[in-house]
Amino acid sequence: MNAWTPLLLPFNLLYGTVTTIRNLLFDYEVFHPKRFTIPVIGVGNLSVGGTGKTPHVEYMIRLLKDQFQVATISRGYGRKGKGFILASHEHNHTNIGDEPLQYLSKFSDISVVVDNRRARGIKKLLNIKPQTQVVLMDDSFQHRWVKAGLNILLTDFRNLYINNYLLPAGTLRESISGAKRADIIIVTKTDPVFPKMLRQHVTEELKPLPHQKLLFSTINYGEMVPVTRGATTCTVPKSNNILLVAGIANIYPLEEYLRRMSENLEVLRFRDHHNYTESDIKTIENTFGNIISRKKIIVTTEKDAIRLKHPSLLPLIEKLPIFSIGIQVVFHDQDKETFDEEVTSYIRRTLKQL
Repeated sequence: MNAWTPLLLPFNLLYGTVTTIRNLLFDYEVFHPKRFTIPVIGVGNLSVGGTGKTPHVEYMIRLLKDQFQVATISRGYGRKGKGFILASHEHNHTNIGDEPLQYLSKFSDISVVVDNRRARGIKKLLNIKPQTQVVLMDDSFQHRWVKAGLNILLTDFRNLYINNYLLPAGTLRESISGAKRADIIIVTKTDPVFPKMLRQHVTEELKPLPHQKLLFSTINYGEMVPVTRGATTCTVPKSNNILLVAGIANIYPLEEYLRRMSENLEVLRFRDHHNYTESDIKTIENTFGNIISRKKIIVTTEKDAIRLKHPSLLPLIEKLPIFSIGIQVVFHDQDKETFDEEVTSYIRRTLKQL
């Protein structure tokens, strides 16, 4: 709770009333969501961003792409324009958004779709790609106009939805009672070593319903990958000075990771999904230049690298030693087997009914 929370709590009543009425209209089928015969898996959260949706969607893509024809659909947050787009390598993040572009750049054998109206988007996708066997809906928990057959709810270990407040006092998009719609709840961004006692404590806090699977995941960081020509001629020293440039909702796991490997870490934060400008590049360049060391690099996230590599910015950043660092989700204990089985069995069961 911050200093403004008590003053903002009265506004929660209005926001909570609106979202509750909306959910009731769906619960009692006054609003009729679109149902599709193929498997549709929704991934989302109750809060505004920062729970790790993108790496969890990527985990599922890796799990499924060799067995099924996989497609992702997103609204394309931050893109210019609306409507349906079947993404191709001719698009950039201003056309389709950074997350869809990241999926497209990492997985060549899936379909990537953006549409602010996801029911329409899936329908058009199936007309164009009728061989599609499963659709992964990114950031879909509040998008109830499509009836997902499997709903996955994510919550950040350090900001569990049970301890949060509705907007504007907190970051919840809807009441915590909305968690009942989830089939799988994943507590994300836990520490790599996660004691059973702590797992039990979180379980008691969240109180999953009998039909819900409660699982726990952590983040593994990959190798530093050169983003610019300036990085290809530079090695990543074991002991170095790092400028972290990031425009993502929750930067703390990456910041903690880099502090363990850097003698000096400076952080330049931008808002989530920030579209970088020439002025921003100047700020990055000046901040990096003020670091007094010959052994220094710039590190950014995969999402930020996609936005920094916009054709209009590439000439401005090519001499800077910018590296991106990827992440992958790892489940604790037997949770990987549980998650993989829940997802694949749902898909096979649904396809069998076609």
